[in-house]
Amino acid sequence: MDLKKVKEKIMNLHDSLVNLMDVYVAESEKFEGGNKAAGTRARKALAEIAKLCKERRAEIQTVKNSD
Repeated sequence: MDLKKVKEKIMNLHDSLVNLMDVYVAESEKFEGGNKAAGTRARKALAEIAKLCKERRAEIQTVKNSD
């Protein structure tokens, strides 16, 4: 994989994490306000964040070990 594609993937992953965090914060606030359905959406966002975090950790480890 060339450097440009790696950087693009990292930025997409980063942007996805930031967007999901924004979703989580918004839904969590709605949940705290009494909207039970927002709790489900907040949990979904957290699950996606966890998945992307694992993917990013693996990428970092791969780069670290290849040096």
